Amino acid sequence: MEQTNWVATLLSNPYVSGLLIAIIFFLYIRSLLKIRQMGQDTKKLREHLHTKLEIDSADNERRKAEAEKLKQERDNLRNMVQVLNQKPGRQELRQAQVYQKAVEIMFEKSPGFAPAWQITLKEAEEEMKSAERGIIPFFKRMTSTAGSSTSDSERNRKKTLELEEPAGS
Repeated sequence: MEQTNWVATLLSNPYVSGLLIAIIFFLYIRSLLKIRQMGQDTKKLREHLHTKLEIDSADNERRKAEAEKLKQERDNLRNMVQVLNQKPGRQELRQAQVYQKAVEIMFEKSPGFAPAWQITLKEAEEEMKSAERGIIPFFKRMTSTAGSSTSDSERNRKKTLELEEPAGS
């Protein structure tokens, strides 16, 4: 009982009771200030989060639009390549490049191919020059390249040589 009397006498003292009330009031005010500060911090963090999400959203939309634009551009380029490959002359140009590469490979692999090729190439160039000058008629030139035999091309070449000799005298 004495212990309760000691607490009762202490609480009955006006200075101690005033001090306890002041401490409780101070803690209450302090907790209100902390709650207010935490609310402001929460509001500030929400604003930052909202701003960041808006920026990220705009950036994602920009990236999506750019990706879509690049896909469209890729499809357009693919279509353009297909159209260009289908134009007259493109396939022939590509085929000529393939033949040129094949000739280069044959030069490297076959030792006897180079001289025979050079002779044949020179003959073909001479024939084309004479055809361009009008010595070989256009129709014969077109039919001889379309699939005539080698004997026909030999006859045409001999005729060309016969026609060139009197013109040169």
